Amino acid sequence: MLQRLGSRFVAMGLMLTVAACGGGGGGSGADPGSTGANGAAGATTPASSSTPASSPAPASSSTPASSPAPASSPAPASSPSGASDASGTTPKLAAATPILDGTTLGAAIWPAGVTAAGGSGQAVGGLNCALRSTAYTYAHVSIYQNGQLLTLPPNIGMVEPTMARPTGCAYPVHTVDSSGKIHMDATTGATYTLGQFFSIWGEPLSASNIAGLTGAPIAIYVNDGGTLTQYTGAPASLVLKPHDEITIMVGTPVTQVPTYTWTNPPPFDPNPISLVYGGVVGSSSWPNGTTSAGGTGTPVDGLTCAPNMSVLYHVHAHLAIIKDGQWLALPAQVGILSQCTYEMHTHDNTGIIHIEAPSEKTYTLGDFFDIWGEPLTNTNVAGIMGNVVAYINDNGDSRRYMGDLRSIELTSLRDITLQIGTPPVSTLATYSWYEPQ
Repeated sequence: MLQRLGSRFVAMGLMLTVAACGGGGGGSGADPGSTGANGAAGATTPASSSTPASSPAPASSSTPASSPAPASSPAPASSPSGASDASGTTPKLAAATPILDGTTLGAAIWPAGVTAAGGSGQAVGGLNCALRSTAYTYAHVSIYQNGQLLTLPPNIGMVEPTMARPTGCAYPVHTVDSSGKIHMDATTGATYTLGQFFSIWGEPLSASNIAGLTGAPIAIYVNDGGTLTQYTGAPASLVLKPHDEITIMVGTPVTQVPTYTWTNPPPFDPNPISLVYGGVVGSSSWPNGTTSAGGTGTPVDGLTCAPNMSVLYHVHAHLAIIKDGQWLALPAQVGILSQCTYEMHTHDNTGIIHIEAPSEKTYTLGDFFDIWGEPLTNTNVAGIMGNVVAYINDNGDSRRYMGDLRSIELTSLRDITLQIGTPPVSTLATYSWYEPQ
């Protein structure tokens, strides 16, 4: 099984080198010969005098770690009635806004995840919830209500692990953050629709109702490689094409349709690192074992330490810490004491974090650092100071993580990379695991 996982990661790296996410609807993601109709059924009306967004340059390896200020919402049109703009002025593309992957866009009005009517693991709209694929692309969706940009919720289409399904599952179209990106499985050649995504979300989608927003008028525009087109077909039939930017306006329309130039995560290294039990990945920086400030045998963050713990839930995550381009080895024997072993611990210096517990619960990176007895903030990783850039990779579904590092959940085969200092990492490591899942 491990050999198969290793080969999958090699394939993943090669595929993502070719099909890595480019910058927004203003650039390289458009399919050759595209009509601007987004491949969906229904009539389209080209926007007059649209200003194509220039093709964004690929993200350079010197991307600053700090996040740019969130893009402001385009100014709403003065007239609240009529078609997309009752004044007769067709919306135009705004100048492209540089955005870091993982940046929250808009104001949150919907909770994270799916509704009670959405996907919780069952087949939805002909789509199954399964292990993450090895390569993903994305489309971007912006929803405006009366000129205000609203946040597309994170974790739509993501199903948490359970005892019966320790790996959890993901639908082939899903969100992982609040950036508005819809991640799409790029390995099957299948096409996906906006209707399938909304069905997984569990929210209504029609010409008069967008996720519960019912103000009139409702207009949809698609930016396909710099060509802005009004979509007038059934919203549920709109095909999600790679790198297209879909803007949905409810109520007062906007006069400028946003477009973004994304700084995406680095590509995957096509040469996986072999994780050997008892091995070492990186140079020594910390002594092995738990520090005096860490777990001493009493519960830490609700995680127990027992001499012969019943292991019914058993998964592994990986942590890589890179300081100024140098890989630092995670200590061995963190959470393993003479009298007991914590539910979460390390056996060696490979970076693998073992979760061996009697029951499933939410395990976080903050829990691990508390057991270790080392600090973890967005500027301090186990005593190493500096601005921290975090990346998460779930079997090929990668992203930059912009939240509290302590809140990163440790799930099956999740790779976490913490970059401190410069130069920034040019590729994300992939691994051949010694532990089956």
